[in-house]
Amino acid sequence: MSTLRAISPKHVRSLARYSPGVEVPSGARLLFVSGQLGVDADGQAPEDAQAQARLCFSAIGAILAEAGMSFADIVRLNAYVTDRAYLADYMRVRDNHVGYPPPASTLMIVSGFSRQEFKVEVECVAAKLP
Repeated sequence: MSTLRAISPKHVRSLARYSPGVEVPSGARLLFVSGQLGVDADGQAPEDAQAQARLCFSAIGAILAEAGMSFADIVRLNAYVTDRAYLADYMRVRDNHVGYPPPASTLMIVSGFSRQEFKVEVECVAAKLP
């Protein structure tokens, strides 16, 4: 059975828990998850960036489950925060949800989202092996 393979050349340095590249074998089923914001079922966003990140990953988990997948199937994460101060909060939550090998990942600081109270947004790509 084929497995995901982390691509991590010795001269390419990772600054956190992510893989510089992840190879997805032929025949894998792919799922592209839109950016999920840190909002609860009532559309409310907590003040705390870490709580928002938890809600982002909770929504991603529900989408993955609906597709018969889990966090271990994530091969790519893109995350956006509105302030450098939120990086560590996001990364703590992310590190509790990523499997092995950790996914390829990008984290960006952006000027804002559709509502001022949003601080974190996370999107991903998952691959389920046959």
